[in-house]
Amino acid sequence: MNDYPWWRHALVAAVLAFGLIYALPNLFGHDPALQISGRRAAVADEELAGRIDKALADAGAAALRSELDAGRLLLRFADVDTRSRARPIVEQTAGDKFIVALNLAPATPAWLRQVGAKPMYMGLDLRGGVHFLMQVDMQAVAVQSEERFVSELRTAFREAKVRYRSIARAPQGGIEITYLNEDMKQRGSDVLGGEFVDLERQDAKETPTTAVVTVKEQATDEIRKTAIKQNLTTLRNRINEFGVAEPVIQQQGQDRIVVQLPGVEDTAEAKKILGATATLEFRMVDFEGDAQAAANGGRVPVNAKLYYEKNGEPILLDKRVMLTGEYIIDAASGIDQQSGGPAVFITLDGKGARLFSRATRDQIGKPMAVVYIEQRQGRPVEEVINVATIRDELSKRFQISGLDSTNEAATLALLLRAGALAAPIEIVEERTVGPSLGEENIDTGIMSTFMGLALVVIFTSFYYKIFGLIASIAVVFNVILVVALMSILQATLSLPGIAGIVLTVGMSVDANVLINERIREELRNGNSPHTAIKAGYERAFATITDANLTILWAAIALFMLGSGPVKGFAVTLALGIVTSMFTATTATRAIVNLVYGRRRIKKLWV
Repeated sequence: MNDYPWWRHALVAAVLAFGLIYALPNLFGHDPALQISGRRAAVADEELAGRIDKALADAGAAALRSELDAGRLLLRFADVDTRSRARPIVEQTAGDKFIVALNLAPATPAWLRQVGAKPMYMGLDLRGGVHFLMQVDMQAVAVQSEERFVSELRTAFREAKVRYRSIARAPQGGIEITYLNEDMKQRGSDVLGGEFVDLERQDAKETPTTAVVTVKEQATDEIRKTAIKQNLTTLRNRINEFGVAEPVIQQQGQDRIVVQLPGVEDTAEAKKILGATATLEFRMVDFEGDAQAAANGGRVPVNAKLYYEKNGEPILLDKRVMLTGEYIIDAASGIDQQSGGPAVFITLDGKGARLFSRATRDQIGKPMAVVYIEQRQGRPVEEVINVATIRDELSKRFQISGLDSTNEAATLALLLRAGALAAPIEIVEERTVGPSLGEENIDTGIMSTFMGLALVVIFTSFYYKIFGLIASIAVVFNVILVVALMSILQATLSLPGIAGIVLTVGMSVDANVLINERIREELRNGNSPHTAIKAGYERAFATITDANLTILWAAIALFMLGSGPVKGFAVTLALGIVTSMFTATTATRAIVNLVYGRRRIKKLWV
């Protein structure tokens, strides 16, 4: 007799129920939506939701429903046209403190969301969106690095009492240093050799009191690699901040970045998102001029610059920047132990710590301002977020306090960890995939999957009778499990991913073909039906394992070495192999044992 213990049947039933529950969200589709999120300190609340709902109702563009979650407001609409009419109304009502982004919100029922069931993410080719190929200006990276060295050289020479006439970038590249005399030139060479290992002298271009130094090629290459990495981090964090689901941001070649934003339907919206980067500047407060008079159209002192605090009050700051955000290597939000208010704890790299220490040691007892700079639609927006008196020389670690809320502190820390773009980027290629084309790709992919499934069911049922029908049930079960696992992992499904699912349909039935042929062979050898079933499953298992493991290793190699669509194909293929092993050997045998296990069998329909 062939029979499974009860717990094996329970295991198969539990896995099937699990697969059905977590695959179900993919049947409910998405609602066109608007997502409203605050800039830094702003938080969406019930009051804002009420004002927006009233404004939309008055304009005849009411949302189906609104949802508040973690300081963000999500508005769901019946169709894209209603959302398009609602967007300008929402932007006007919310004001400049909030970002209004297009989105597609899953229409998953509440009971499924409560158990953590979510639909798969759709790739650009299925959901629609925008694709950018961005060129990083490596020449600007070299210029910025030379300008940074110019500033550091001036500071180092002042400390070492090396007198010079000028330090500036040379027109043909490099840094030209004109010393006061040859003795100062020798002392400057000693400073260069001790502190600036990334610079090298060009002796052929020297005159008695002039030296030209250049950044070493190895250091330049490292600076360029760092610039690319920082730009990738900046873009990724800023896009995540705006709530774009499953963006693709990856390096292509030495100096290009690919950005794909599924669900974003216009390039203007995408460019606005990509342009939103942030950094800090630290400046001393200037008391020589009258800030209020300057704000009313009066004269701003030559060495000062006019800014505005968060409360709208004008303030004059020194033009000289003590430190910029490029030296920040870490930022974390927390609570100021003295005041009990929110704070951001900042860590500088080695160079930044030295620069900040030098800049603040002579300013103890004087007020210093922290200027927050954010790029919005291509223009910088500057705001003084904090003015505090320097109590001691500042170095590698310090904190910024005086923030309005813990949410503002957390957001500011997030932005500072990414920093500003380390180098300018230019969009050299842009493509838009419309939602209608994405819908067509989904329909085509689903049709191909169902056609493949139908052909497999017809063939196996005709050729293997009842065992073929059981194999067909296992194939359907396998597809459900693949979709469920993709949903749980929140993997991105693309057209190559659908191809991987279609392939697993064929591979799933392949294992059952091996089992059924093995059972037929055992019957031809004169074994009883029950013995043939047992031997067929046991003797085919090794062959099935070898074949599937070989393909699994190939899928892992594709995932590790490939990128983009190739990875999507590899993920679905690998998941399909794992689930087909379970459905072909365990699930089908459980069904066979239910049908034949406790019966006397004279003939098997196989």
